[in-house]
Amino acid sequence: MVTLVNLRAYWRFVRVVHQFLPLLFAYARDRRRYLLFGGPRSVDPETQRERADRLLNSLLTLGPTFIKLGQLLSTRPDILPPAYIEVLTSLQDDVPPAPWEETKPVLEEDVGPVDEVFDDFERDAISGASLGQVYRATYDDEPVAIKVRRPGIEPLVEADLRAVGWVLPILLRFTDEARRFSLSNLADEFSNTIREEMDYGRERRMLNEIRGNFEDNDRIRIPAGVDDLSGERVLVMEYIGGTKINDVDTLDEKGLDRTDLAESLQRIYLQMIIEDGVFHADPHPGNLSVDDDGAIIFYDFGMSGRVDAFFQEKIVDFYIAVANQDIDGILDAMVEMGTLSPEADRQVMGNVMELAIADVRGEDLEQYRVQQVIQQVEDTIYEFPLRLPRNFALILRVATVVEGVCVTLDPDFDFISVATDYLTEQGYREEGVRQAVESAGDQLEETARSLVTVPPKLDDVLDRVKREDLTVQVQLDDEHDVLDQLAKRIAYSILAAVGVLSTAILYSFNETPEAAVVAAVITVPVGALLYRSLRRKRGVTARPQFTRQEMRRRREE
Repeated sequence: MVTLVNLRAYWRFVRVVHQFLPLLFAYARDRRRYLLFGGPRSVDPETQRERADRLLNSLLTLGPTFIKLGQLLSTRPDILPPAYIEVLTSLQDDVPPAPWEETKPVLEEDVGPVDEVFDDFERDAISGASLGQVYRATYDDEPVAIKVRRPGIEPLVEADLRAVGWVLPILLRFTDEARRFSLSNLADEFSNTIREEMDYGRERRMLNEIRGNFEDNDRIRIPAGVDDLSGERVLVMEYIGGTKINDVDTLDEKGLDRTDLAESLQRIYLQMIIEDGVFHADPHPGNLSVDDDGAIIFYDFGMSGRVDAFFQEKIVDFYIAVANQDIDGILDAMVEMGTLSPEADRQVMGNVMELAIADVRGEDLEQYRVQQVIQQVEDTIYEFPLRLPRNFALILRVATVVEGVCVTLDPDFDFISVATDYLTEQGYREEGVRQAVESAGDQLEETARSLVTVPPKLDDVLDRVKREDLTVQVQLDDEHDVLDQLAKRIAYSILAAVGVLSTAILYSFNETPEAAVVAAVITVPVGALLYRSLRRKRGVTARPQFTRQEMRRRREE
């Protein structure tokens, strides 16, 4: 078995390299025009979209594992630019189901003979995905849905994961240093994520836990699992039918309040992330329906995540700062969550956030949508770039998809207003005010203490100045090596000038031209180094990439 997996992994490795090599070659030429030397090339948005389409086709060609990889990449703006994220977001995990004859052995190995266990069983799958497929049946006179792992998927996934592991070092050689960390983390994350999604036992436990958290909430319905028939490869659960949440015409025919549905959906996810710490992470319309009473039905808990208490607190801080348009609060929350380096230029990042909020305000200063804020943040994450923790990437994706569903239900839906009301009802905003008052009190106390301690110290410093006994030690931080660059330019300039002058003197006054040729040969490399130093912009000048004009140009494109 191991040998077969290895052989398949070798073959998959060849196919992966064949599919991705043109993209890697193009990316390498972007960094160095002639691969080994030359300056970087600028890539226009249209070219990026063309490459993103080629990447999408390559992922579809490589099959189920890489479809999942594409879905994961669509949540990682710290690795791919916005054009790629936009294209990969459209990647749907919707593939034709395997034939019943191939699926039947997998099902019967776990639950027993189909016709004996179930009262009735429909042989045609009602949906198919890359890792599994779903059937309808009747069990104990109740309708159930049976999710079965796709036949033969385990060895394929294992071979693909090995191939990805072999490809990773090649990818790292083609990427810049800033994204190597994120790519290495992504490989580990992808391996864990796809194995978790294939484990239907874990999905059942997550489903039951989230269902328990909403046991007293009549605005949400989650199917109950049938534990006696469920295992690692088969998940049997209650079947609940409903109207697809984006089928607005049918919702209107049934007289359901779409604005109320949007608010319910948003509040459900706020509770999952902020209160419960466990959340359904794939809220696209195919996984959400509405029953006749207006309750939202959730399907497919294979992609789900957890949030620890620290992260929950920081997410609350982030939401409150966005609601209050508090730029410093937004940046502080991002730093504490680990998405923004503490050494980042806060002024530049503050300008980015101000532009992001200004862009989404429109004419009504009270109305702006969090999806657009998140999109601007994602752009910033790629450009600067930053590190993006896994669960924060999932939360970004959830927030974006949920907001899209809510706007489909109600074009005037105000995400920030609903989030602000929820945080206020739960007491988070009052807690934030209390902490701010306590912080102000601490600062006042510290100021009062300084008023007592500073004057004697200042008097001592003035006495030392008067006695000419004051020593000042200055430390100059030069993280971009600006002084080193300037020193090299000065040294190269002096050497080049001396070399040119020596060559001219030897050529004019020496009867043997060989000495002048030697001096010229020595001078030429120094001149080349000087020219290269003058051409190199990095570390000497800096220009913010996010100005109002630049943002407007990007939106127009």
